[in-house]
Amino acid sequence: MIFYDHLPLDKDILKALGELSINYVFQPIFQADGETVYAREALMRPTEMTVTDLIEDYARKEKLHVLEVATFFGAMQAYFLRGYEERVSINSFPSDCMRGEEADAFLEYFGGEIRGRMIIESLEYPYFSMEHWKIKHESVRYMDNLFAVDDFGSGINDFERVEIIAPDLVKLDRELISGIDHISEKQDNVKKLIPYFHEKDILIVAEGVEEKEEFDCLRDMGVDLYQGYYLARPA
Repeated sequence: MIFYDHLPLDKDILKALGELSINYVFQPIFQADGETVYAREALMRPTEMTVTDLIEDYARKEKLHVLEVATFFGAMQAYFLRGYEERVSINSFPSDCMRGEEADAFLEYFGGEIRGRMIIESLEYPYFSMEHWKIKHESVRYMDNLFAVDDFGSGINDFERVEIIAPDLVKLDRELISGIDHISEKQDNVKKLIPYFHEKDILIVAEGVEEKEEFDCLRDMGVDLYQGYYLARPA
């Protein structure tokens, strides 16, 4: 269980964080050999409801900011407690960012250990805020960390969003990946995306790889990184 009461944060946000009952698990993102871990994605696991229900509940209450702060502080605590060395990938709402004092507290608490070790994944939900993205962009680049666009091809994450964010990685949504070994239309779609992203020096991550045949097909196409149950489940 992740606890927040010891963190150097304002009492109001600490109170809100204290109402959460969550753990974090990590799912590896592999290089093309299927064995070398490039990064580990931190995934929130509430103890009393599903993560989807939690997000929807906090969205209704206009409290997504609490989950944004909880994810950064909680995921990094869990990451360091486990002693991981690879990059950690953290989900971030495109409509929100940590406030100045919270970002300062994050840097104070974790220090230089986070430099160059984080990937900030811009989720496809609920909406994109240019104002918050600019703040997030400045802090991420200042710490030599990376940006990723999550679930490309679904929700709000499309070519326009890629042009704005200029990410280091793009994660292809499972809808583009599932069954790609035997669905020619999906093969054609991904074959068009690969040179488009590579020309922009963007690494491509295939999400939701659940079958060996999918993995082999994607690797033959030249996809860079892989994530899914075929290679490893969240743990």
